[in-house]
Amino acid sequence: MTKQEFVKEIERRGGLSARDAAKAVDAFIDTVTDTLKGGGEVSFTGFGKFSTSNRAARQGVNPRTGERVQIAAARVPKFSAGSALKTAVKGG
Repeated sequence: MTKQEFVKEIERRGGLSARDAAKAVDAFIDTVTDTLKGGGEVSFTGFGKFSTSNRAARQGVNPRTGERVQIAAARVPKFSAGSALKTAVKGG
C-alpha cells in the first residue's frame, strides 16, 4: 500500500475529507519522525512500538570488488510488532 492509498483508506474509514486525511497522515509521520530523532519512542498497545537502535561499526565487503570496507556505527529506526498485530496477521 502506498502513502496515497493509505490516505484514501483513512479518508474512507474515518469519514474525513481528502485534505484532512492527508494532514492526519502527515502529522502522524512527522510526530513519529520527530520523536525518534529526539531519542524517544512511540508505543501503541497491541499494535507495536517505533524506536531506535544503535548499530555497531562493522566490517563489510564491497560485492563488486570484494574489497573490505569499514561501515560506521549508526542509529537506525526500528519497529517491533505488538501481540494484537501479530495475531491479526497470523489470521487469529
